[in-house]
Amino acid sequence: MDLAEMIEAATWEFKQKLSDHCEKLDLEDLTPHLAEQVTSGIREALKASGIAALGTFLEAYEVDEAAKQVGDVVYRFKQASEKTFLTPFGKMELSRNLFQADEGGPSYVPLDEMWGMVGEFASVEVREGVLFAVSLITPEETVSMLGKTALFQPSATAIKHIVEETGAWLEAMDEAVNQSIRQEEAVPEATKVVVTSLDGANLRLREPGKKRGRPQERPGAEEPEESPTRFKQAMVGSVAFYGLPPQKGTPPERLVSRYVAQMPEEGWQPLKVRFEEELDHVENQLEADVKKILLLDGARGLWKYADDNPRFADYEKLLDFYHTSEHLASAAELLFGKKSAQAKNWYKTYYHRLKQEDGAAESIIRSIDYYKHQRKFGQKRLKALVAERTFFRRNKHRMAYADFQRRGLPIGSGPVEAACKTLVKTRLCRSGMQWSWQGGQCILQLRTYVKSQRWETFWNQYKHIRYAQDERLDYADAA
Repeated sequence: MDLAEMIEAATWEFKQKLSDHCEKLDLEDLTPHLAEQVTSGIREALKASGIAALGTFLEAYEVDEAAKQVGDVVYRFKQASEKTFLTPFGKMELSRNLFQADEGGPSYVPLDEMWGMVGEFASVEVREGVLFAVSLITPEETVSMLGKTALFQPSATAIKHIVEETGAWLEAMDEAVNQSIRQEEAVPEATKVVVTSLDGANLRLREPGKKRGRPQERPGAEEPEESPTRFKQAMVGSVAFYGLPPQKGTPPERLVSRYVAQMPEEGWQPLKVRFEEELDHVENQLEADVKKILLLDGARGLWKYADDNPRFADYEKLLDFYHTSEHLASAAELLFGKKSAQAKNWYKTYYHRLKQEDGAAESIIRSIDYYKHQRKFGQKRLKALVAERTFFRRNKHRMAYADFQRRGLPIGSGPVEAACKTLVKTRLCRSGMQWSWQGGQCILQLRTYVKSQRWETFWNQYKHIRYAQDERLDYADAA
C-alpha cells in the first residue's frame, strides 16, 4: 500500500471540492451565514476526501490475477463488478474483481473477503453507529439524527435491514457473545454488596389476543372479539454492585449495574437462564465478606421462583421498600379515606417505623386489625383492606428495613425499576408501537449492552465472531 498515494488522493479531492464550493461565495465580510456556508463546504469536502482515501486504500489490495485458488477450488477472473458501499464518509462506488469456478456456483470477490464485507452494504463502522442509535431511538429518528451529525445518511429501510440482520445473528450467537463479554469483565474492586432483582414491564406484541378496554357504545356498533395485538410482559433482571456508604446513615454507593432482558415468554425460562448465568459469573468472583441480596417487589410468581431456587439460599431476601410503601398508602386511604389528615398521619408514622423499628410490619397488621373493628366499612372497601393486610402478613419476614438501614444496605430495587423504564418502556412502549418477538428482542439486547456499559466489549466480540464466520462462509454473489 502506497501511503503517499492515498494521502494525495484525499488531499486533491478535499482541495477540489472546497475550492469549487467557496468560489461561489462572497468571502468579503464574515457573517453567520457565510460561516455556515463554509462549514457546509468543509463537510462535503471531508466526505469526498474520506471516500477518495478509502477507495484508494482498498483498491491497492485488489487481486489482479487470472485465477485464485481457495481451498480445493480454483476461481477464475470473470469481470470487474461495481458495488455501492455505505462508509462513514457516505456512499462509495467501488469496482472489485469478481471470480468464479469453472463449474459455476457462487462468485468469489477477494476484496470483499479481505475487507470483511462479504454480502454487506454498510461498513462495520456504519453498522455500529446505526445499531447504537437504534437502541436509543427509532429508525426514522435515527435518519434525522445522523443527517444532522454524521457524514453518512442511511435510509430508514437500510437501517431496518441492518437491525433485522443483526437481530437474526444475535438470536443465533447470543450465548457465545454474552459468555465472551462476561469473560472480559471483573467485579468492581470496591464491591461490598451485590443486589439482584427481577421485574417485568408490559409491551404490545404484534400477535392476536382477546380485545380489552372499554367497549364501543354507539348503537349498532359491532365489537370484534379479538384484537390484532396484545399486551404481554417482558422481563428484566439486574445485578447491581455497591460499595460502602459514603457516611453512616446514608445509602451505599452504587458502582455499576448489569442487565438482562427478554421479550415475553411463557414461564420466562430464557430470562431465568440468562439471569442465572450472570449470577454464576459474579458469584465466582466475590470475596467471602460481600453481602448478597435478592430484592423483589410483591409479585408472588417472582417470590415463588426465588424461594424454590436453592441458588438463593445464601442470599438475604428483601421486599422492595417502594412497593411496601405503596401498599401502606393504600391501607391508609382504605382506613381513613383519601387525602384525609388521619390517613396522612397514619401513613407517615408507619412509613418511618418501617425504616427505624424491627417488627414494624407486625405493628401495621395490629393497627389495621384495630381500626377494622373500630370503624364500619362497606363490603368492597373491607375486601380491599383485607387484601392489604394479607400483603403485610404474607411478606412481613421480607420487611427487615430497619436492620438493612442500620447496616447501610439498600432497601429499594431502584436498578431494576429503572431498567424496566429505560430498557423497555422508554424505547418499546411509545404511542402506537407494536413489536414482533424478534424485533423487540434485538432492541432489548442492544439496550442491555448500552445500559450495562458493555457496548464496546459487545462490539469487539461482534467483529471478532463475524469476521471468523466470514472466513468459513461460502461467498454468495454480492455483485
